[in-house]
Amino acid sequence: MDTQGINFYDKELDIGRVVAEAQLEDCDEALNICDLSTVERKFELWQKQLPRITPFYAVKCNDDKRIVQTLADLGVGFDCASKNELKQVLDYGVSPDRIIFANPCRPISHLDYAKQQKVLKGTVDNEFEIYKLHKHYPNSNLIVRFKSEAKAAQCPLGDKFGCDADIDASALMLLAKSLDLTVTGTSFHVGSGCSDMEAYERAIRKAKNLFKFGQLLGYDLDLLDIGGGFPGSDDEHFIKLAGTVNSAVQKYFPDERIQIIAEPGRFFVAASYTLVCKIHAKREVRNSAGKLDTVMYYLNDGVYGSFNCILYDHQTVTVEHYLPADPLLPTFKSLIWGPSCDALDKISEDLRLPYLKRGDLLGFPNMGAYTVPIASAFNGFPLPKTLYFKAI
Repeated sequence: MDTQGINFYDKELDIGRVVAEAQLEDCDEALNICDLSTVERKFELWQKQLPRITPFYAVKCNDDKRIVQTLADLGVGFDCASKNELKQVLDYGVSPDRIIFANPCRPISHLDYAKQQKVLKGTVDNEFEIYKLHKHYPNSNLIVRFKSEAKAAQCPLGDKFGCDADIDASALMLLAKSLDLTVTGTSFHVGSGCSDMEAYERAIRKAKNLFKFGQLLGYDLDLLDIGGGFPGSDDEHFIKLAGTVNSAVQKYFPDERIQIIAEPGRFFVAASYTLVCKIHAKREVRNSAGKLDTVMYYLNDGVYGSFNCILYDHQTVTVEHYLPADPLLPTFKSLIWGPSCDALDKISEDLRLPYLKRGDLLGFPNMGAYTVPIASAFNGFPLPKTLYFKAI
């Protein structure tokens, strides 16, 4: 791995010290602090808790080149959704068999690129795409994606992707068989940020039924893709989910000749980023009696930048201040705004914060998922720079 531009630390990364040494007093840009060793620790946790399941990282979650390179060096697979994501991953020397083209509705030019690069694995969930594959990439390996949503998820996906497991999935297999296409497995996605402990068991049970049907058609199904949904900032919840997955896999797919993969995104990267913002303006709101009611703070990043995760990923952010710890320090009702001229640019409200001043810094942990690749410089406000760190 190219280590140029990476700062090394011993034992534990001290975010407060990094902030102090970054000399942000004279800088109006927000700052991302990325700990690449957190990604490595997440990989170790995955291997320990889900040893049977190979992770294929969802590139869309965070396509930062150092994140992708770190995961490539660790040997994980990759879930790509477009030609550009395929190219990025392949450029790091990842072999085509470590990639799944997990977009059920792909442009023809993207399919042509996958064909050129011999990326065989790809998902499909409707008959139009099967006909498209028959015409443009007949040698690909079809993975039928069915719908099996969690009862509670941060971002449900079933309205857009996945066919009916009981009716449509078998019909798609029949169609593929009639066109002499190869079906090698099935896939599902319970929803991003899943909090339904039993969702995976239900979906894996459905997958088992589809495997049985595929075998009746003469297919040698050997791949199960259990999608994503794994939390990135709550290891305890992940361990509980892993237990549910392991039990279901052992019950329905005990034959270890069947490869089982997953598409984790936020699991690997959410906790690896801390965003540091500066208060560049403030406003006090008082009640009719003149008593201070709310303090509003305006930051140098907002929902059109890194905090787009609030709008698009339904994330509730956590804020930390860098004032000296003092249990007697009074707090006030606070509201945080982003820098743009749009009133929608609200980061958080009904907070309790100490009385802060212009120029003070606020930190936001767990900002590595669905932030960097979606952020824009709307209203002319620049995107945060990133400092990279890694344990020795």
